[in-house]
Amino acid sequence: MAATVHPKKVRLGIGDDAAVWKPSRSAESVITTDALVEGVHFTREGIGAEDTGHRALASNLSDIAAMGARPVLATIALGVAQPVDEHWILDCYRGIARLAKRTGTAIVGGDIVSAPALMLSITVIGEVRPSHRKTRSGARPADVLAVTGPLGASRAGLEIALDRPDLGIDPRFASALRAYRAPEPRLREGLRFGALRNVHAMMDLSDGLSTDVRRLCAASGVGAIVDRDAIPIAESARALGDLVGLDPLAYALDGGEDFELLVAVAPRAFPHVAKRYVKSFGRPLHRIGTVTEGSSVTLRNGERARELVSAGWDHLRER
Repeated sequence: MAATVHPKKVRLGIGDDAAVWKPSRSAESVITTDALVEGVHFTREGIGAEDTGHRALASNLSDIAAMGARPVLATIALGVAQPVDEHWILDCYRGIARLAKRTGTAIVGGDIVSAPALMLSITVIGEVRPSHRKTRSGARPADVLAVTGPLGASRAGLEIALDRPDLGIDPRFASALRAYRAPEPRLREGLRFGALRNVHAMMDLSDGLSTDVRRLCAASGVGAIVDRDAIPIAESARALGDLVGLDPLAYALDGGEDFELLVAVAPRAFPHVAKRYVKSFGRPLHRIGTVTEGSSVTLRNGERARELVSAGWDHLRER
């Protein structure tokens, strides 16, 4: 992706008490922040320093993508716990810098402090045309629900990294480890959907489909029917589920951190949107269900349906 930040836009970068930038006159500013805490979101045994940095920035860029926006600049706050050496810190920043450069995100400052646990918090500011801004609240009854890619690979990769490192050399699971350690934010896809009036709502899938589809419905004041057999499950998640004796659908529904986009599209426009998506990105836009009136969110399996229980990640839920 080409750089999106003109050097003149950042008037004052790293080196002073604060950064200064000049927003575009024709765009709205969007801002997001996300944090990774060791022992909650990652362990150093399961993910290296460069991938930790990449993943921290990618989670923020995914939020920017979900608004139909492009990233402009970012700040980084690092809380360092012992023992973390200088090499780990430099490698972590190297992972951030590589993704930032590729996505046109200017790193303009931040902070580093001593902390009781290793923590990395990144704030990203982006820009979007007012007419292109997407939210969770625009879904309408009869809209098609779709996702931008297969789900469950990140959760499978986490399980392999922490519990089954012996599987790391198996080529069947390389994509799962990559999805967990170095997820790809769907920035180009978000920009494309942002420009389409027939895309009524959008959000990223960070906490699991079962949780996030309910959040989109609640924000829009609608319900949904999700078709069980239409949910795209990553092949690596299927392989791991078969190996350990678990239904791989659980990875796709509840695993989280896939950072694909969930969109609600006008039904008459969906075939055209899906066709253009394949042409632009070389992979299908997966139709997974339909927006309904009311507030019920169900999982349909043939002629049977049950409530879709929110079982994805929730920091406030007791575990």
